[in-house]
Amino acid sequence: MENKQYKDDQSAEWISTWSRFIRQQPFSHAAQQENSSDIIQQILEAVQQGDSCISATQAQADTLNDLVVPVEQIQEQLAPFVFDHDRLYLYRYWALEQSLAQQVARLKQQQIDAVDLAAYPDLLTDPYQRQALSMVAKQALNIITGGPGTGKTYTLARIIAVLNQAIPNIRIAMAAPTGKAAQRMKEALQKSLNDEKLQDLVTDELKQLNPITIHRLLGLGTTAQPRFHAKQTLPYDVIVVDEASMLDLSLANMLLSAVPDQARLILLGDADQLAAVDVGSVLADLQQVPALAENRVNLVTSRRFKEGALIGQMAKFIQQPHPQQSGVALLEQFALQVVAPSEIQSVLLQDAMPDQIQLEYLPAQLSPQSDRSGYYDKLMLGYQGYVAVLKSYLTADEPELWVSHVIKVFDDYRILAAIRHGAFGLRQLNQQMEQRLLEALSLQMSKQGDWYVGRPVMMTYNDYQLGLSNGDIGICFKRSRDGQSQFEVYFPSLEKWVPATRLPKNIETAYVLTIHKSQGSEFTHTAVVLDEAAKNLLSTELLYTAITRAKKVVSLLADTEALVQSLSIKTSRQSGVLDKLNNFLNC
Repeated sequence: MENKQYKDDQSAEWISTWSRFIRQQPFSHAAQQENSSDIIQQILEAVQQGDSCISATQAQADTLNDLVVPVEQIQEQLAPFVFDHDRLYLYRYWALEQSLAQQVARLKQQQIDAVDLAAYPDLLTDPYQRQALSMVAKQALNIITGGPGTGKTYTLARIIAVLNQAIPNIRIAMAAPTGKAAQRMKEALQKSLNDEKLQDLVTDELKQLNPITIHRLLGLGTTAQPRFHAKQTLPYDVIVVDEASMLDLSLANMLLSAVPDQARLILLGDADQLAAVDVGSVLADLQQVPALAENRVNLVTSRRFKEGALIGQMAKFIQQPHPQQSGVALLEQFALQVVAPSEIQSVLLQDAMPDQIQLEYLPAQLSPQSDRSGYYDKLMLGYQGYVAVLKSYLTADEPELWVSHVIKVFDDYRILAAIRHGAFGLRQLNQQMEQRLLEALSLQMSKQGDWYVGRPVMMTYNDYQLGLSNGDIGICFKRSRDGQSQFEVYFPSLEKWVPATRLPKNIETAYVLTIHKSQGSEFTHTAVVLDEAAKNLLSTELLYTAITRAKKVVSLLADTEALVQSLSIKTSRQSGVLDKLNNFLNC
């Protein structure tokens, strides 16, 4: 909590300083009313929470004097803030919303040559999946949503197979917001394209499609200016973006601006997941626009979570409203409908196994290190398979033959944390897992600096020189080059080796991910940690995102109040995108 409070204090100090700064010349030449600083701070705080604007009255906007411009006069003058009817914006976010709405309207109104589907009557049997194929066949803007296992990638594989047959020399691009999401998209897509029913439709070129990050697709370099934009559009006929719920306002605007006329854009995602880390909730906004009804299809039949499957039941319970229900009653209902509390235990993962959910409550008071150690040990249980495969790698005559198996076993399990700081935050949990792995492998003496065999790491920013993106995850191995042995990190999403010495010092160990960073990932077994320090940051979207990363097993270690918060609070972001889209599309 101390670290969180420190960061909150820093943020508040920065907001206060910036609001004083912008009220001075040369930004403002008029005397500011006394409460103008409060309004500015409210806007900045809202932006930090992901909102693009705040609700405001004309009187509140008037306190900013010449720092604000009414939307009706936006063509005649500029100012740091814009008042658009009952919303007050920083000019940047008003302009981004305006541009995004224009681009959506452009794609919505784009006329393209329809694809004849008469030759593919039995390619899809699910009515919603067939509707998605029909939609993409005849229009440029396409939004396909659905929960885990509803067949988004399965449907996509059939859509692009049909387009590939129907459009000569078609150029297709695949992208996702993070490297991990791109890797998972590639794996799922290749599995779907290998379906026997598609063999007459799938070409070698189609099988070689390689999803990349949106940043790489747009050519975003160190200047943060995209190579492809409205005047230099992307050279593709079909552009597919997975995990579209992660699109923030800025990235979505750059992406849609770069989509050429006559091209098809396909956005895939789960609208119930967390919104982007940065400002905006683009996919959720697009879901609410009546004029886009024919541009979106929601897949509803889950094949991952069969009827009665526990993780599917838990996901449904999280999504249900629980109005005015006491915390005690809500936890009792959760125990009856989902899982009763017990203790987290080791789970043997098997190919054919039923869903399992474990729930253990953290005690209300937990301060001494000795009390926490037992919980760290329980979270480490999921990494016993990883420890075992690393032992095999370290003792093998040809260790390089074990690399792919090490990577596969590592992806069987992951711990997800809601916050970065505190006893059960990302940093402390990573340290505790690392300590236990080093002890189990007796690697402490062979550790060089931060590096050792088996260390998983994640990039925290885009490094264009190394060709690595924020969210890319790799594992450290020992490799011999020119007779010299050195630590190198293998990034599976890129099929790329990078010497550890070339990686940045602030690269993060990745036994544990934040729930936000886990979006686009999938693990056989996921442990989710929700402690008391995180309770004010929790929501149904956060918990839903966390538990649906798991294919077979969820182990939930939670403070009771934190779990109640996760089941009770549904977040929504303030935005004017819906109104702007309605204006453009109804003109």
